[in-house]
Amino acid sequence: MIYDYIIIGGGIVGVSTAWQLKQRYPDKKVLLLEKESEFATHQTGHNSGVIHAGVYYEPGSLKAKFCRAGVDATINFCQQHNIPFNQCGKLLVATNELEVKRMEALYQRCQKNNIEVELLDKQQLKIEEPNITGLGAILVRSTGIVDYQLITIKMAQEFQSLGGECRLNTKVTQLKETAEEIRVSTNQGEFSSRYLITCSGLMADRVVKMLDIKVDFQIVPFRGEYYQLPANKNAIVNHLIYPIPDPTLPFLGVHLTRMIDGSVTVGPNAVLGFKREGYGKVNINLRDIKEMVMFAGFWKVLWKNLSSGITEFKNSLFKKGYLTLVRKYCPSIELSDLKSYPAGIRAQAVMNDGSLVHDFLFANSERTINVCNAPSPAATSAIPIGGYIVDKVSEHFCS
Repeated sequence: MIYDYIIIGGGIVGVSTAWQLKQRYPDKKVLLLEKESEFATHQTGHNSGVIHAGVYYEPGSLKAKFCRAGVDATINFCQQHNIPFNQCGKLLVATNELEVKRMEALYQRCQKNNIEVELLDKQQLKIEEPNITGLGAILVRSTGIVDYQLITIKMAQEFQSLGGECRLNTKVTQLKETAEEIRVSTNQGEFSSRYLITCSGLMADRVVKMLDIKVDFQIVPFRGEYYQLPANKNAIVNHLIYPIPDPTLPFLGVHLTRMIDGSVTVGPNAVLGFKREGYGKVNINLRDIKEMVMFAGFWKVLWKNLSSGITEFKNSLFKKGYLTLVRKYCPSIELSDLKSYPAGIRAQAVMNDGSLVHDFLFANSERTINVCNAPSPAATSAIPIGGYIVDKVSEHFCS
């Protein structure tokens, strides 16, 4: 049998795309392939579970557009399918005068992105969060928390109920594009399709290379390490607590996150990963390291961010440094409160010149559409991203 569409990748972006593609084209034969034994086991299942409002993103960018639409779409999906969520809101806390200036600039960006926020002074902050110390804060009430793996599993069920086919434990080993079809070789046999869509996350560059598409980027993994507070600290905050980010750095800083199960996590930091799918304590993969060090863009991005990278690595090795980042705005947390918690890995696309790709990146051929970079907040934005990709299918394959 030849499929009309094969989708590679069972994270939330791939599953959302498959689900919406089957809605758009109910008579088409659609197959979703995932190499793991369940859906959403990588980036989707190892993030903080935040439903982002889109505070940080460049006005007019795809990230900003998708995130704004994604908040409502995610919440609507949860309501329709009885998936627990909580719009607990988020506070971005300024702890010094420099951060106050950055906070004011961030507030202006929120206005441009049409995000409803409130500026709080020191006294108002203390009323909202008695355990948080700062000179002021931005309150974003629309931010929430959810379990994205549950959402992904439910989307996969909806996709299958429409007649879509899913195959787990199916690892793609080779791709061949001809004038008539795409041949997908896997550990479970070969499949053929008229068209292919790939949403491969941490393996995006390797999948594109299987198709002999020339690209000028590579995935560099960044490891986000979390801690979890003990149960007696679950009520330490009422909202999600974020620092005011440094606009010169690509990551948001260590924050306190209320999880949907009632616990509170601390993190993540951002350290270079030596294994693309490394979530444990010892994470070394020789192939991943070899590809990284042979990529010119890796050395350029390393040099550009050397100072912050050394600081992050030091704080990864020594918990006291990590604690200092948290106590900047929550001084009541002690070293003994930082309990172990699974890490996450961010698939960061880096260009040959060492620049980080902050927005969405695609690489296409005659019969394929390939998502090469789906940056945070891809989980929040998964439904509008999937719709966007399906629109691309209509334009690229059906015109």
